Amino acid sequence: MQRKLNIVSLFDGISCGRVAIERAGYAVSSYVAFEIDKYARAISRFNYPDIEHYGDVMEADFNKFAGYDMVMGGSPCTFWSIARANREVDKDGIGWKLFMKFVEAVRIIKPRFFFYENVASMPSTIRDFISEEFGCKPIMINSALVSAQQRKRLYWTNITDVTQPNDKGILLRDIIDSGVSYVEKSHCMTARYGGAEIKNSLSRGQRTMIFEPVTLKDESNTLCALFYKENAKSLITRKKHGLIVAEEVGAALRTRSDENGKFKRLEVRGDGKLNALTTVQTDSVVCSPVRVGQIGKGGQGSRIYSVHGKTISLMSNGGGRGAKTGLYKIDLPDGDYTIRKLTPIEAERCQTLPDNYTAFGVDIHGNTVNISNSQRYKTIGNGWTVDVIAHIFRGIGGDF
Repeated sequence: MQRKLNIVSLFDGISCGRVAIERAGYAVSSYVAFEIDKYARAISRFNYPDIEHYGDVMEADFNKFAGYDMVMGGSPCTFWSIARANREVDKDGIGWKLFMKFVEAVRIIKPRFFFYENVASMPSTIRDFISEEFGCKPIMINSALVSAQQRKRLYWTNITDVTQPNDKGILLRDIIDSGVSYVEKSHCMTARYGGAEIKNSLSRGQRTMIFEPVTLKDESNTLCALFYKENAKSLITRKKHGLIVAEEVGAALRTRSDENGKFKRLEVRGDGKLNALTTVQTDSVVCSPVRVGQIGKGGQGSRIYSVHGKTISLMSNGGGRGAKTGLYKIDLPDGDYTIRKLTPIEAERCQTLPDNYTAFGVDIHGNTVNISNSQRYKTIGNGWTVDVIAHIFRGIGGDF
């Protein structure tokens, strides 16, 4: 009879390791979690009330867990990721100090098994330092083999004979509830997915979004035609006599900025007027044909784009056509579309988590609380692809 595992999990997040160990077919006797994010801990408490929660790993005393079967964890990758400017490349940074707490745990606890994960884009110097500490080299596994997400990660472990998982052939279109995906696999889910914009997806290869077909209906919920005004260069929808009518739109090409720097954005008026003419030509323009309308106030996710023929052309900054750079062709079926983020459930599926795993939490007072979408995206992005970890854990075997 297989005995139950005693596990210490550092940088535990939402306890993806617990999901994985059980999905691999093992029972858990004791699961100790070190995590500082209150939302991640709340989600973990809701799904696994028996987990013994601790706080900051930097203040941990590992002696009380001596002899536990496994130490697992993945210290924050932000310090070593290629996405970080001036990332750490040596042993004198915060990232290395956090990693060494994992090493300390292994040395003190002396578990039968250890398992450590981190980003594949880390500097080669850091990768080699980690391999030297563990006395073994990592295996790189892309989550794309078992999920709808591209996510390359390095895994160090003394679990023997770890192989590449079989390709399950899961595509993004297989896990979304509605809409059309323009890529076969989602870009890597990150903690910042909640801020997804179409410019991220198209020009930066991150924060994948979905194209949602637009169905136009009148007040009686009956399908109705979209009427285009003759010779209109760009169109916007409004109700008229119970039908959706398309009209010309005045606009301006504005320079805006965000945390990633300056970018051009096409800003469309909703009152049927042109902007005042100025000495700056782009202050008053008529939109180009790609964007054909908007729903509601026309914010992110409410703009309508039309497919002419077999492709849709979009600006990477989220506006319509007309600039000289940043124009991308995307193959989509004919029709009109809005562009949306993945839902939290779809993001969970990218990480092979159960649906609505992150929807609820238990606070420090024992009350069940709803978790906001922004926190759901963050904790999902910081988590592990469960089926990859379960694949590795199946190598533990029955005799330990």
